[in-house]
Amino acid sequence: MSNIKIISLGGVRENGKNMYVVEVEDEIFVLDCGLMYPETELLGIDIVIPDFSYLEENRDRVTGVFLTHGHEDAIGALPYFLQKFDVPVFGTELTIALAKLFVEKDSQTSKFDDYHVIDENTEIEFGNAVLSFFRTTHTIPDSVGVTLKTDEGSIVYTGDFKFDQSATPAYQTDLAKISDIGKNKVLALLSDSSDAESPVENVSDLRVAEEVVDTFRNTEGRIIVASVASNILRIQQVLDAAYKSWRKVFITGKQLEEIVDIAMKLKKINLPSEDLIVPIEDIDKYKDEEIVVLETGTTGEPIKTLRKMAAGKHPQVNIKEGDLIYIVTSPSVSMEVNVATTENMIYRAGGVVKQISDNLKASGHATPNDLKLMLNLIKPTYFIPVMGEYRRLAAHAKLAHEVGIPFKNIFIPGKGDVIEYKNDRMHMSGQVEAGNTMVDGIGIGDIGNIVLRDRKLLSEDGIFVAVVTISRKKGKIMSGPEVMTRGFVYVKENTDLIAASNEIVREVVEDNLNHKEFEWSRLKQEIRDALSKFLFEQTRRRPVILPIIMETSSRNRRK
Repeated sequence: MSNIKIISLGGVRENGKNMYVVEVEDEIFVLDCGLMYPETELLGIDIVIPDFSYLEENRDRVTGVFLTHGHEDAIGALPYFLQKFDVPVFGTELTIALAKLFVEKDSQTSKFDDYHVIDENTEIEFGNAVLSFFRTTHTIPDSVGVTLKTDEGSIVYTGDFKFDQSATPAYQTDLAKISDIGKNKVLALLSDSSDAESPVENVSDLRVAEEVVDTFRNTEGRIIVASVASNILRIQQVLDAAYKSWRKVFITGKQLEEIVDIAMKLKKINLPSEDLIVPIEDIDKYKDEEIVVLETGTTGEPIKTLRKMAAGKHPQVNIKEGDLIYIVTSPSVSMEVNVATTENMIYRAGGVVKQISDNLKASGHATPNDLKLMLNLIKPTYFIPVMGEYRRLAAHAKLAHEVGIPFKNIFIPGKGDVIEYKNDRMHMSGQVEAGNTMVDGIGIGDIGNIVLRDRKLLSEDGIFVAVVTISRKKGKIMSGPEVMTRGFVYVKENTDLIAASNEIVREVVEDNLNHKEFEWSRLKQEIRDALSKFLFEQTRRRPVILPIIMETSSRNRRK
């Protein structure tokens, strides 16, 4: 009898950062390795990736990484993972090509070359499981789900998916194979919950394509299309619509160019005419009604780039009177404030905003009816909703109960929760270390809660610096105190506050100099405490207080 564990290292109770671990006896299979873009409170953080600590503790048991599709939420953390692990990476043709694009840009992983291209007919035998794959429909071609066949039954992971009966061949779901999987014993299903609470079902992608064409034909000026770089389906629809409306396409951003180039070489994007895409440098040669600008950000996020365009700071294209800004991606909930702010900037610059979601429910994720269909096809004994915030996982759990799975067989995991199958039943058996690893520039995991708290304080109440030079030998202040502030108060209008702060620092320093047991740490802390109390009483604000104490002797100078 096999011992099986299922652990979510990311992708549960959050949006993105998908990473799931399935252990079968002594083998560990890693399903997806994604990142998450930071929410507003993560000031200065570039991306968030899973915590690999548990896998590092069991690195000898990791058999490989199995990728479901080429979006950042599934492959974005791979460069950071491969800095720590030398294991094979499995994925479909386009998924591997995009994974290489991410990995090769990192100097520490650029030489990694243990990739294995799979398709829906591939079966990989390991010691305790056989892995196979099935085609799914998503907003990028070559998306698959993963099946791990064990002695106790199969573990099925859907990846991102939806059902669309009018999908083109490159995006069609293999319903027959999914049905065949369900005819045998499926021990557990891990299924996409991103749209589980949607009250509206998705329209077909054929209807979305018609909407894009109508928008292009009924617009007189330039069209600036904002899309996620790896949304290949939407990019194809934009190219088709530009061709049908007699427009040329101009691509901004190196990452978008690279992704489009890869997709075209692999024939995952079909170019309606060879001269459809024109170098951005030639945009001034065309009339406004002949132009479509396809843009995205450096990290695949188009909203930040739109703000630059609206502010007149984009190096290639800026928004002008008469432009239509067409947002063809659905921003996450955490981006709503940024989207609203960006829309205001666009209108001030003379542009008009239209979102594809204004008229249509267009998503790459399964809505409730699709989710129940997947459950009915797979027929799992146990169900584990993944991918999404808690309310979405809970909504998916309710759907599973509606199709006949008892609540006792449904597990809503948190990050690090261990769901174990042992002695003929599945149960929660503990936790492993799991959380967020924040990437800021070249720093990985060196930003913690204290740093984020200080950044938040700096952004809200500013900084207050007190500088003083002392001589312990003479027991007196040699220079200062001098108080400086940034982002706290306007100094010229608060001279009394500054003078009083100087006096407080002077009193604290003199009191410590007269103390027989002088301690640098105590002096700095007493300055912080005294100033913090005084400034809060006067302003009801708490700036970051930074005492800088220097000593006249060069050998003993302190800061």
